[in-house]
Amino acid sequence: MLPRFLSRWAAHGWMAASMVLGPVLHAAGLADHVAIQTWTLRNLSFDQVIEFARRHDIKDLQLIPNHLDYNKESREQLAAKKAKLEAAGLRAYTYGVAGTSMNKEENRKLFEFAKFMGMKLVVVEPGDFRIWDNLEELAKEYDIRVAVHNHGIKSLYGNPAIVRQVIGHRDPRLGVCLDVGWITSANLDAAKVFNDYNGRVFDIHLKDKKVQKTAKGDDVANDTHVGQGDANYAGLFKALVAQGYTGRLAIETDSQDFARQPDEFVRRAKEFVSNHDAAR
Repeated sequence: MLPRFLSRWAAHGWMAASMVLGPVLHAAGLADHVAIQTWTLRNLSFDQVIEFARRHDIKDLQLIPNHLDYNKESREQLAAKKAKLEAAGLRAYTYGVAGTSMNKEENRKLFEFAKFMGMKLVVVEPGDFRIWDNLEELAKEYDIRVAVHNHGIKSLYGNPAIVRQVIGHRDPRLGVCLDVGWITSANLDAAKVFNDYNGRVFDIHLKDKKVQKTAKGDDVANDTHVGQGDANYAGLFKALVAQGYTGRLAIETDSQDFARQPDEFVRRAKEFVSNHDAAR
């Protein structure tokens, strides 16, 4: 059962989120918004990630602790990595999925790190709804947006209706990192989910899954190349353009096979988005 505070909706809270400013999706198309979630590159080192991004002409990176860990690396080490990214013409636009705590001062480390790196967004998946109280305070203090990531329907944020209740009454700097693959695995329509968030989607994980029934009647979802699964990308892309989506489309896969040889997976994902643009 949800805590009582989740049912309190401020009259202005959810709708005000659509006023959050950011880069507008111009007529040039969705391809300009393609990024990469480096979970896709989890088998590569930090330096290899830089080389990979340059090879695939991807400028924006959503980094994971494998490649940048503010809990283990010194400020000097982080500064050296930041300099490498800048020298390569790359941008660490966000970080996640970052761990969070009931301890506000522990969470402050995440925001200090994001500020140091020049990030205006962090991606989280708090294990307790009460953590949102101090995340909201820190988002206001640092003027850094916080996006909640979803996994499967049985996970804490797998049901979009719950996500809307969790953040809907809060500061508009709190929003959503919409993982299209996991939304699809729950047999939900990504376009409808995006529209229902009414401007609160700050980031998207460009992922696809094919949902199949087992002999026992259970649903099992497996990663596919983007555009070859059950995700309603036609509807989602139409919705992104209509709303002037301001975030990124971060290519990601949970597949170990794709992650072992990510070049083709990333190339085909970029091509899928570019083909959509060409067909407009």
